[in-house]
Amino acid sequence: MKITVFDKASIGNDLDYSPLSAFGELTVYDASTPDEVRERLAGCEVAVINKVKLTAEVLSSADALRLICIFATGYDNIDVAYCREKGIAVCNVVGYSTESVAQLTVAMALSLCSHLPTYTAATASGWYSRQGSPNLLVPVYHELCGKTWGIVGYGNIGKKVGEIARAFGCKVLAYKRNPDSEECTDLETLLRESDIISLHTPLNAESRGMIGAAQIDMMERKPIVINVARGAVWDEAAVADAVKDGKISGMGCDVFSTEPFPVDHPFFEIKDAPNVCLTPHMAWASFEARKRCLDEICMNIDAFRKGEQRNRVDLK
Repeated sequence: MKITVFDKASIGNDLDYSPLSAFGELTVYDASTPDEVRERLAGCEVAVINKVKLTAEVLSSADALRLICIFATGYDNIDVAYCREKGIAVCNVVGYSTESVAQLTVAMALSLCSHLPTYTAATASGWYSRQGSPNLLVPVYHELCGKTWGIVGYGNIGKKVGEIARAFGCKVLAYKRNPDSEECTDLETLLRESDIISLHTPLNAESRGMIGAAQIDMMERKPIVINVARGAVWDEAAVADAVKDGKISGMGCDVFSTEPFPVDHPFFEIKDAPNVCLTPHMAWASFEARKRCLDEICMNIDAFRKGEQRNRVDLK
């Protein structure tokens, strides 16, 4: 088989991609423009991608393509319906980044709750050494213990975040389409009662734009809100306005509707605010998580080669 990795730079140059060579002739590209994707699909039988968009138009000339392996769980950048129609298998990887994303989620919550950037800046700038007081107590920060943490999307990552939140002494509320535990409640209750809200839901027709101005108005406790799901699951302009208007006390975000977000994006204006923590879509990407993902892709290719069905999203 001819195997092509289309965007290694978005996956990591520190990984060893040679295990893919066990399944055929391997070609690796750091990045691929849309035109280059079309060219490089020629003769390609297995496409390994991360952020590359494979639309019906792009795929229409991929006559040899048999399998697409996405280096991710979400696959909204692939026209799966077209692949299903044309008999192109599509495999994702589930669960590889649970620990990594949960860790970043909690790190954001702790930083925003404890105002760490403000306090570290006070010492790094020399202010603490010059001003004479033994401590700085503003801005006031609060313990997580006793707070309510609302989790929107209660799959592997959401449940891991809930486990950590409970270890800090938080009450956990969860919202998911098919409730399956005692923590689950309706979205309005979660928004109304939570001190911290983190989003972990996949992007689909139901979740797109699910947090907007109306939902923010339900947030009675002015919570810290963190999005590590997809940028489009909330209304970014409404969230930026909520930060400016004090309707939420803090905002953390690792995902954006356009990546990287441009200078005219709603978040660009608030990126330096002390109660905002923005990261460049890296929550999923600890070394350990990326290594697990590559190992899973190798197993997906091996299963496909053997005629087995493994992580096939085109069969759903």
